[in-house]
Parts: sequence; structure tokens; C-alpha cells
Amino acid sequence: MYRLLDCFTCDESGAVTVDWVVLTAAIVGLTVMIATAMQDEAVAGSDSISSYMTNYSFD
Repeated sequence: MYRLLDCFTCDESGAVTVDWVVLTAAIVGLTVMIATAMQDEAVAGSDSISSYMTNYSFD
């Protein structure tokens, strides 16, 4: 039993998977934060373009 526990504590084969999961979660979190911060400016820009195109006269 002690040998099994000793082998379990020394085994690092799943550590890389945990690192990738944490790294991926951090990247997704940062992407969501950036997209949320840019959302208002993107909507304002598209509203400005829409207003310009609505009022443009093709003569």
C-alpha cells in the first residue's frame, strides 16, 4: 500500500494536462474580458456608420 501511495505522489504524468487546462482557461477569460470592454465602442462605431449611411444622399 505504501509503495502504491509513493508511486502516486511521484507520478507527474497528469501535470501537463492541468497546466494546459489552466492556461486555456486564462486565455478564454482574458478574451471575454477584452471583448466585454470593447463591446460599447464597437456598438457606438456601428451606430455612427449606420447613421452616416442612412443620411447619405445618392444624387
